[in-house]
Amino acid sequence: MQTIAIVDYGMGNLRSVAKAFAHVAPDQHVMITANAEEIAAADRVVLPGQAAMPESMAALNASGLRDVLWTASKDRPFFGVCLGLQMLFETTEEGDVPALGYLPGRTVRFPLQHRDYDGTALKVPHMGWNQVAFPAHARMHPCWAGVADGSAFYFAHSYYAVPSQNGLIAATTNYPDPVCVAAARNNIFAVQFHPEKSADAGLRVLKNFSTWNGTV
Repeated sequence: MQTIAIVDYGMGNLRSVAKAFAHVAPDQHVMITANAEEIAAADRVVLPGQAAMPESMAALNASGLRDVLWTASKDRPFFGVCLGLQMLFETTEEGDVPALGYLPGRTVRFPLQHRDYDGTALKVPHMGWNQVAFPAHARMHPCWAGVADGSAFYFAHSYYAVPSQNGLIAATTNYPDPVCVAAARNNIFAVQFHPEKSADAGLRVLKNFSTWNGTV
């Protein structure tokens, strides 16, 4: 039986993610773990996140899991969720703390006075359902299999990733300009939205990841 390890570093919405994976991958062992040996032995690794970046990075640094996560990010399917996407980049405007640096780029905040093209105020945090679009180079990624371009996903975030390379962008949403809401490179796939809260489309992404071998 293959194993999906959901990394417990003291932050994040772990149980809802675990329940969603258990639903879509009943033939796999889904575990929430803070044990480096269990993460090292897992077939797939999930890095969730839900809180502020400084507190999350401090908790992760204190967990002693940095080395095993670095290895997992290189050699097996690795999935970042919500803040887990932002943590994969190098720097952030949130507290100006260094992130994990697995992907080149940074995360920035939506403006406090964020407005649509017609001048209508847009909420920050960005919360609710928004459609996503797939760039041509990412449309055939295995984690998007069976997910229609324009599908809606559930978001709750004030910061978003700005990859240094356009080729890393796996999906965008308009708020009002296009912003990166999914990133992918080699065996890493990460999303800004909450797939566990995104109905059938979100569950399909999780199902796809649960069978993905990490190649594109």
